Amino acid sequence: MINRAFIIPTGDEIKNGTVLDLDSAKIMESLVRLNPEMVITRLAPVVDVEANIVGTMESCLDAGAELIVLIGGSGGGHRFSSTLGSDYTHSAMELWLDEKVSHCIYGKNGHMWSKLVCGTKAETLVINVPGPIREAAATIAAFAESAREGRDIRAINEAMTRALYAQYPQDKVQHDE
Repeated sequence: MINRAFIIPTGDEIKNGTVLDLDSAKIMESLVRLNPEMVITRLAPVVDVEANIVGTMESCLDAGAELIVLIGGSGGGHRFSSTLGSDYTHSAMELWLDEKVSHCIYGKNGHMWSKLVCGTKAETLVINVPGPIREAAATIAAFAESAREGRDIRAINEAMTRALYAQYPQDKVQHDE
């Protein structure tokens, strides 16, 4: 059972208030349903800089996190167009995690819409959810359901990916499987 969780909203647009973080409350709701006694800390938003994201995850680990949930930055938009924002959440996770699995969802045009990463650092479980509220709600609910059955990162990631995939019109996306 997970007893201590940290929520880390990411993104310059969240940090500067251009976009409101509505996801944290929805994530807390799902985590409380998973364990009503869980202690959940929502941290201040972190800018889209890999070193800042890694440093924040490291601080959570040092504070006794059993679960770290990162919000946003799953699309990697800047890798496809200079007009899109910089998203470094999944790349920071891939650098930092000891063990990890991931799945991507691509638009038919080849643009990566979302990459979900699930992994561990020491004994801490780390996941990311997309920024759009509907997608965040679907993926965190799938996480909570899967986490009830255990801490298998592959099973958790697959459940979250199925939930996210279901949010898109099926004729508009490609799955990386």
